[in-house]
Amino acid sequence: MVQAKTLGQFIIEKQADFKYAKGELSRLLRDIGIAAKIVNREVNKAGLMDILGNAAQTNIQGERQQKLDVYANEQFLAALTSGGECCMVVSEENEEFIPITSAVSKNAKYIVAIDPLDGSSNIDVNVAVGTIFSIYRRVSVNGAANLADVLQAGNAQVAAGYVIYGSSTMLVYTTGKGVNGFTLDPSIGEFCLSHPDMRTPESGVIYSINEGNYINFPDGVKKYIKYCQVDDGQSQRPYTSRYIGSMVADIHRNLIKGGIFIYPKTATSPQGKLRMVYECNPMAFILEQAGGRATDGATRILDLAITDIHQRSPIFIGSKKMVEKAEQFMIDTAVSSVC
Repeated sequence: MVQAKTLGQFIIEKQADFKYAKGELSRLLRDIGIAAKIVNREVNKAGLMDILGNAAQTNIQGERQQKLDVYANEQFLAALTSGGECCMVVSEENEEFIPITSAVSKNAKYIVAIDPLDGSSNIDVNVAVGTIFSIYRRVSVNGAANLADVLQAGNAQVAAGYVIYGSSTMLVYTTGKGVNGFTLDPSIGEFCLSHPDMRTPESGVIYSINEGNYINFPDGVKKYIKYCQVDDGQSQRPYTSRYIGSMVADIHRNLIKGGIFIYPKTATSPQGKLRMVYECNPMAFILEQAGGRATDGATRILDLAITDIHQRSPIFIGSKKMVEKAEQFMIDTAVSSVC
C-alpha cells in the first residue's frame, strides 16, 4: 500500500519552487492548514453546537455575520498572528488591515488576505462552505507593514488557495507552479495529496450564475445566458445551470468538471459584488494555473489595479473557452450599443 503524501511533506518537497523565503512560506502555508482543520472541526459539528445562525453584528460589507464567520476569522487570525511568518492580515470581516507588530512578526515578509468563511449563510442548511486565501510578499522595507503592501495587483501573488468544507474537506493551493489538492483524512488528522497537478477542462457544460438577478444583468450577460440555453448538439448545449451560492463550492466543482462561474455587475451593484483582494484575485490565480481564465468581462482579473482592500469587481471565471465566449458577448454588446 502506497502511503499518502501529507500537505506538510509536499510543501517541503516543493520548496525549491518558491521564489522567496522558502522556509517562511512553507511554515505560513502549514499555519493556514492547521487553522483550516480547526474550522473544519466546528463546521462538522455545527448542528450540535450553539454556533449556527447570525451573530449580533455586521461586517464592513454591511452583511450580517454568522457565528461561524466570527469563529473562523478568530482562528485564522490567531494562527497567522502567532506563526511569525506574516506581518499583516486583511480579512473580509475586518474594516481595516491588521498589522502584526510582535517582535517575531513585524519584519516578516508576507501579507495574507483571507475570506475566512465564504458562503457562510449556507451553513445552517448543511451546504458546502469554504475559506479563500491569498499571499503576497511585502513591498515595504523597514518598520511595520503598511497599506501599500496589500494594494498589489493579483499578478504579484506568491501563493493562493482555498479550503472547501463539504462531503470531504479539501485544501487546494498554488504557488505559481500548477495547482494541487489535498483531502483531509480524519483518521490521521492530515491533509493528504489526492488531486495532483489539477487541470480544468478547456470547456464544459455547466454555467453558474444567480439567475434570480437576471433583470439587473448587463445585456451581454443576458445574451450569454440565452446562448447557454439554446439546443445545439455540436456544442453540447443547452448547458446545465448549477449555482450553490458559495463561490468556493461553485468554482471547485467547475474546476474539476469544467464550467464557468459568473458574478457580473448589476444595476444595484455597478462595481460588482465580490471582493478583489481576498476572493477574485486568489481564485483567478488558481484557475489560471489550472489552465482556466478569469476576467471582469474585458480585462484579466490579475492585471486590475487595486486601490482599496475591500474593492469589488465583476468576475467571469472558469474553463478558458467558456470565459472567452462570455467575454465576446460582452464586447459585441458594448460595440453594438455604441453604434
